[in-house]
Amino acid sequence: MEDVARLAGVSHQTVSRVLNGHPHVSARTRMRVERAITELGYRRNTAARRLVTRRSHAIGVLGAGMGFYGPANTLLGVQQAAREHGYSVSMASLSRVTPSGITDALEHFLLQPADGIVVIAPHQTMLAALRTIAVPVPLVSVGFGAGDRLGDVAVDQGAGAALAVQHLLDLGHTAIAHISGPPDWTDAAARSEGWRRTLDRAGQSGGPLIPGDWSAESGYRAGLQLAAQGNVTAVFAANDQMALGALRAFGEAGLRVPDDISVVGFDDQPEAAYFVPPLTTVNQGFTELGARCIRLLLDEMEGGAAGTGSVLSPGLVLRASTAPPR
Repeated sequence: MEDVARLAGVSHQTVSRVLNGHPHVSARTRMRVERAITELGYRRNTAARRLVTRRSHAIGVLGAGMGFYGPANTLLGVQQAAREHGYSVSMASLSRVTPSGITDALEHFLLQPADGIVVIAPHQTMLAALRTIAVPVPLVSVGFGAGDRLGDVAVDQGAGAALAVQHLLDLGHTAIAHISGPPDWTDAAARSEGWRRTLDRAGQSGGPLIPGDWSAESGYRAGLQLAAQGNVTAVFAANDQMALGALRAFGEAGLRVPDDISVVGFDDQPEAAYFVPPLTTVNQGFTELGARCIRLLLDEMEGGAAGTGSVLSPGLVLRASTAPPR
């Protein structure tokens, strides 16, 4: 750092402020320091920095279901926000959510050590385990629903389902089926509850609930079943992948979307705009979810109160897969 300061013609403290993203550095001075850093090939000594600050500037992220779009993009949002604040991210992914696996992963982060921990695993088992495990560093959960003992950031899944179903009701549909996610996922349970509650409020019984597993294959099987029954005019699928499977099943059964049956998904994955037809779906705002998560964690690391959080409102993205019933 002294070499950088000498070349840039500034003080050692100014170099430190630039490296730590301090706002009170002029753009001209920051440019001189950054040019000197590049010219000298300077890299921080993270071990020395840890001794001085007593921080690792690392965040541990514990997750499960990372092969699915929602958890994977929540992770990307958290990583992006952490990097913007100068933190590296260490990831531990659970193939099976068990209390012992959760404990081992948290212990791994504490041995590194991590300054804070983010949990992305919307399973009932995970939530129950976290309520009983004492963690000596700040911990924020993503997706469990604010109001718990844990610091939490979540998307209002029930409200997202209500947007989807109310859109179909407004179009004139009453026989609205639901292809749900796995029942042990909190997001799936909240979306199913939002579907049922919105129908009940409208005085409609709706169509059947068919369990899925987030995969396009399960959506395809559910779509074939609904096509064979022939008693629904619209389907709310709990994610876009299952909606994709249902679209194929309806096409094979000779049903035209949206002329014969309307379909709404959830997640707004980039490919949803290119389904045939383009899919009406619910956008969760994963970038903002990650940013709020890191802000909450940093607040706790700076001594803020734990157990507070925020809930994001999802948005409905209208495309060509929905229309009034014939």
